[in-house]
Amino acid sequence: MTAQHKTVLLEEAVDALAVKPGGAYVDATFGRGGHSRLILQRLNERGRLIALDRDPAAIGAGGEIADARLKLIHAAFGSLQEVLKAEGVERVDGVLLDLGVSSPQLDEAARGFSFRLDAPLDMRMDTSRGQTAAEWLAQASQQQLAEVIKNYGEERFANAVAKAVVAARAGGAIATTRQLAEIVASAVRTREQGQHPATRSFQAIRIHVNQELAQLSLALPQAVAALKPGGRLAVISFHSLEDRIVKRFLRDESRPPQLPARLPVRAADLPPPRLLLVGKPITPSVAEIAGNPRARSAVLRVAERTGTVDGPPRDGANYARSGHSPRTTVSPFPGKGEGGKA
Repeated sequence: MTAQHKTVLLEEAVDALAVKPGGAYVDATFGRGGHSRLILQRLNERGRLIALDRDPAAIGAGGEIADARLKLIHAAFGSLQEVLKAEGVERVDGVLLDLGVSSPQLDEAARGFSFRLDAPLDMRMDTSRGQTAAEWLAQASQQQLAEVIKNYGEERFANAVAKAVVAARAGGAIATTRQLAEIVASAVRTREQGQHPATRSFQAIRIHVNQELAQLSLALPQAVAALKPGGRLAVISFHSLEDRIVKRFLRDESRPPQLPARLPVRAADLPPPRLLLVGKPITPSVAEIAGNPRARSAVLRVAERTGTVDGPPRDGANYARSGHSPRTTVSPFPGKGEGGKA
C-alpha cells in the first residue's frame, strides 16, 4: 500500500461481511488492496478472493500480493457477472464495493483528478480506454455541460460554469486541471466555507467520464444475484448521489416483490424479499476522520441475501428514484444483537 492511501472503514467493512474461513468473496474495488488483505487474513487455505479494479495502476500495485487464493482482474465492477462466469464461479459468500475515487488517483498529478495539482485533464479511472475529461469538454454542448454539472455535481451555478467553459474553449483547448479550475472559479460566485469553487464541477465531470453511477446501478443487482443465501453485500459510498442509489436499492430489495394492484394475495403468501438489511449505516469514528479527513463523508451499508429464488432483476436505473421503506433488518455481526433500519 502507498503511504498516502488509508483504507476507509477497513475493519468495519470486513467485519460486516462476516467472513467464513473457507468462503468465496469478491472485492469489486481493489484500490490498493486494504480490504482484500484483511479478507485474506480471515480466510483459510480453502478460501478464495476475486478482486476487481478498472484502474491499471491498482492492478499493478496488487502484484505485490503473492497469494494463490487471490485472483486480481482488470475490470469495472459493472462487469461483475461476466467476470464471475469467466472464473467459473456461480455464487459467492460476500461482495464488497468501496465507491468513488481513491487517494492514489487524487494524489498523482498526472491522473488529472485534482484541481489542486496542475496536470493534463484526464480523470479516467481506466487509463487504457475511453474519453478523457479534456476530450469531453472539447465537444460537449453547453446544455450537456450544464446538465452533467448540475446532476452529478449538484452545482447551483451549473449554467454559468457551462457558459464559461464554452467561452473559454473558443480561445483554445482546455487541457489542464488548472485551466479548468480557474474557468470554474470565475463562474461560481459563492461557495461553502472551506470548499474550492471547482469541487462540485470536478466531481461531476469525473463521474460522467467514468460513468460511475451507471456502473453502480449495473453492479448492485449483479452482486445480489451472485450471493449465496446468507451471503453479505457491503457498500461504502462517499457522496449523496452514490449513497442515494445504494440506500434505495437495498430498501427495494428488502421488500417482497411488488405485485399488480388489487391482486387477491394474502401478505403471508407473498414470496420473501431477496435481502435483509443489516444493522444501521456505519460511519467512520472521530479518530478515523482525524487521521484521514477524506473518510468524513463515508457511509457503509450492509445487507444479507435470503434464500429466495431469483426472479427478474429490478431496473438498476430506477433505484435513485425509488422511495420505498425497508421492512426487515438483521444483526450486522453474528451474536451482537439486533440492528436498526438503514
